[in-house]
Amino acid sequence: MKLFGHLLILAALFLNGCASYTWRSRVPEDLRTMAVPVFENESGQPELDAIVTKYTLRELQREGTFKIERLSDASLKLLGKLTRVKTESITFDRNFGSRTAEYRLSVVAEITLVDTASGKTLIDRQKIKARTTFLTHGDMLTGLQDAYPRVAKELSRSIVDAILAHW
Repeated sequence: MKLFGHLLILAALFLNGCASYTWRSRVPEDLRTMAVPVFENESGQPELDAIVTKYTLRELQREGTFKIERLSDASLKLLGKLTRVKTESITFDRNFGSRTAEYRLSVVAEITLVDTASGKTLIDRQKIKARTTFLTHGDMLTGLQDAYPRVAKELSRSIVDAILAHW
């Protein structure tokens, strides 16, 4: 009998802990359509704006809360701006006069989320950061081009997380 009482108490505590959990999104139904214009690019890195925009759209679709629409039909508008891209040397090849062999690529974006119906800014210029590493093998441009999709994927996940965290 004592064991049964303890099991009942444990079950009640467990169920109480799950009482606030829900499978539904906290985003209001009327704010589940979004337009994502191509990000602005103040980073000085050509093509990175288009890559980050593409991965952000993919991540929004993968996450599933929002439906992507044209600006005229969307309840939310996500404005993105790439503000900084930085490369840092992290390993060196001593066989070639200490030439850099591996770099760290860091990207900083600012996002603004606007309710298109009211014009109200829901998220105002929030900074989002992402980084990755890449090898050059003597060719910096190819190394950067290989790193762009990886850093864009990480950045897009952080962007969608920041949007969902608003609610």
